[in-house]
Amino acid sequence: MRLPIVVGTRGSPLAIAQTRHVCAQLVAAHPALAEDGALRTTVITTSGDRIVDRPLAEIGGKGLFTKEIEEALLDRRIDLAVHSMKDVPTWLPEGLEIAAIPAREDPRDVLIARGGPAVAGIADLPQGARVGTGSLRRQAQLLARRPDIAIVPMRGNVGTRMRKVADGEADATLLALAGLRRLGEDVAGMAVLTPGDMLPAVGQGALGIECRASDDSAKEALQPIVDAATSAAVRCERALLAVLDGSCRMPIAGLAVPDGQGQLRLDALIARPDGSLCHRTQRTGAVADALSIGRDAGAALRAAGGPDWFDP
Repeated sequence: MRLPIVVGTRGSPLAIAQTRHVCAQLVAAHPALAEDGALRTTVITTSGDRIVDRPLAEIGGKGLFTKEIEEALLDRRIDLAVHSMKDVPTWLPEGLEIAAIPAREDPRDVLIARGGPAVAGIADLPQGARVGTGSLRRQAQLLARRPDIAIVPMRGNVGTRMRKVADGEADATLLALAGLRRLGEDVAGMAVLTPGDMLPAVGQGALGIECRASDDSAKEALQPIVDAATSAAVRCERALLAVLDGSCRMPIAGLAVPDGQGQLRLDALIARPDGSLCHRTQRTGAVADALSIGRDAGAALRAAGGPDWFDP
């Protein structure tokens, strides 16, 4: 194993927490990395971090959270990059690959409302409630169930969005349960939404470690932290995304769940941003067929939406 290993990450509290989690797993697998200077972290500010006053769909999509970090990989300033898989674009730059996906955290969304425990779900939000989100996926699913809700554009890290709700800028917001747990937030009393109520983003709750495709040393070092079940589920979801040519400009959701007995169930949907129309499909098959399950579901949704659905 070539040392030192330099790991690149965004600078948000959640990104730092996720990177520490991955580094701890690497040290547990390779005790030599516990030596001073053997495993280093460097913070890289991305365009998505700098531009927080506009929706991602308007400024270039979720690739803005990975672009500068991937440039650092290609320039050999870093050896590994830790990403939230839901932020990773469908196609990676040539010469890079996701070499490891560790075990997934809970992929569900959480509804955080000023009413606290009195708001146990979307149905409990008051008439005309203002819900803050920058996610078209969340917006579409909210409006499909509650067209009376007013969507308030909201971006920023976990703490910022929770503070905006507390300050009254919105009556509620939605966050990923995985992020709250990784930050050590107390989720007691928060409304955890079932995938039936709010289907998660593709890759939500999963981390991906990216490296140069030619870096065999890095890929070998990462192998002990790979989780096969999570990797198959994320491959399935991203195969769905690839068929749908997905980006932040289109509401897409998908969650693949292995049953531990060699089978995988995928639940997927596409929707209009205003929630006026939604198509949903489910597929079940062998974990070994994860890619074909995702592609089949994507093809079914493309057919259901019709050619006009995917026009720019």
